[in-house]
Amino acid sequence: MATLTLPQEVPSPTQDSETLRKAFEGWGTDENTVIQVLGHRNATQRKIIRDTYQELYNQSLIDSLRSELSGDFRRAVVLWAYDPAERDARLVKKALNSKKIGLDELKVIVEISCASSPHHLLAVRKCYCSLYECSLEEDIILDAPPSLRKILVGLVSSFRFDGAVVDLDVATDEASKLQEAIALKQLDQDIVVWILSTRNPFQLKATFESYHHNFGNHIYEDIKDYGNDMLASLVNIVIRCILSPEKHFAEVIKFATAGWGTDENSLTRVIVSRAEIDLMKVREAYLEMYKTSLDYVVKDDTSGDYRAFLMALLGQ
Repeated sequence: MATLTLPQEVPSPTQDSETLRKAFEGWGTDENTVIQVLGHRNATQRKIIRDTYQELYNQSLIDSLRSELSGDFRRAVVLWAYDPAERDARLVKKALNSKKIGLDELKVIVEISCASSPHHLLAVRKCYCSLYECSLEEDIILDAPPSLRKILVGLVSSFRFDGAVVDLDVATDEASKLQEAIALKQLDQDIVVWILSTRNPFQLKATFESYHHNFGNHIYEDIKDYGNDMLASLVNIVIRCILSPEKHFAEVIKFATAGWGTDENSLTRVIVSRAEIDLMKVREAYLEMYKTSLDYVVKDDTSGDYRAFLMALLGQ
């Protein structure tokens, strides 16, 4: 369930483009107008606005936003203005270009692979090739930690069937295979990668339930006992994204806003990427898990135009 709200009467793309252009004119930018327009348009509408703006002014809307806005507000608005596939392709590239690539950086690849539709993942891969003239798989092999390359390539290369088809016998058999790999501390086995990267989410949920029923523990509990291992931690992120994307994203926001500082990059990524998908469910999961309103946390940890834009995407 999305949190994005649209006006009852949406202005034409030409009107929106002219409104944005006026917001950029003069000595200062009218940030509130930018929020009122872009913060209340869906992906299709934003694409038409980008195209119309380019036709009217012979200038990229993205370039105008970069030049007129600043800070975390600029980053959030620019990410939102992109086509969703291009946005995620750019997020992946940024993660793989990080000086130190860890789980926080690689979460974006897992999220796109396990908490998005197979059609969206395919669109991201195509866009990545177009933007960077190489495949996403190539860059993972080149830049990701060696122990994580096999599982990450498997996840991004797959096109899962997303229908509610479940075979309980397969679930039992594959739960046993996963338990054996965990017991042997061999999560990089081909069978583990194959199960996690190709099975549809409904089948995987049945497999995880079978694991719990037959072996007494939840699979993520046994993997957590595996030890302080980067691969084990990544596999647990995969499992959480499949079992409950909304709980995974609620957890990302919790860690992003905990302590003295705020991880604005993670907070922005979740709200921008899920506002048109399931941010309402993330909000409900956050309240259930942490007994605190997500809206309150965002308001408390952000300020100014950045706060106003995130709250617009949250439906305010």
